[in-house]
Amino acid sequence: MNGEIDTSAEALEAEVLPRLREAHADPDSCAGLDHVPEALRKPVNRKSAAQWAYERLILYIRNFEEQLDSEHEVAMGFTGGDAGVLRIEGIGYFDPDIVTFYGTDDSGARTQQIQHVSQLNVLLRAVAKPTESKPANRIGFRLAEQLEQD
Repeated sequence: MNGEIDTSAEALEAEVLPRLREAHADPDSCAGLDHVPEALRKPVNRKSAAQWAYERLILYIRNFEEQLDSEHEVAMGFTGGDAGVLRIEGIGYFDPDIVTFYGTDDSGARTQQIQHVSQLNVLLRAVAKPTESKPANRIGFRLAEQLEQD
């Protein structure tokens, strides 16, 4: 509490601003989010559920990638069924409520996952990069740059 009295408008805006809180048993082995771009600090009611999910997923993917060595890339695991993992090569959204992931599966087949935001359940997984001679693909950083520019 800062000792100041908020106006009704300030109190209402504070209720719709996004919040982030994380706690880790061992912060050295599991780094949380430490930077939220200005684009994600706007009131929640100005964006669709799909846009919010898309933007926050980008932050989590970038943060996950920051913790990987040069021999691994980020992939997405699927829950329920034998779908395996998708090496994330793209992510998008379709207002008001669809998020989609593009990439390849373990066999190299082109894959696209389309999910309603109410069913969104993403498991990020480190997988060995496919070619030793190429640098690891860091899609989270490219996507985060786009958020900063928007």
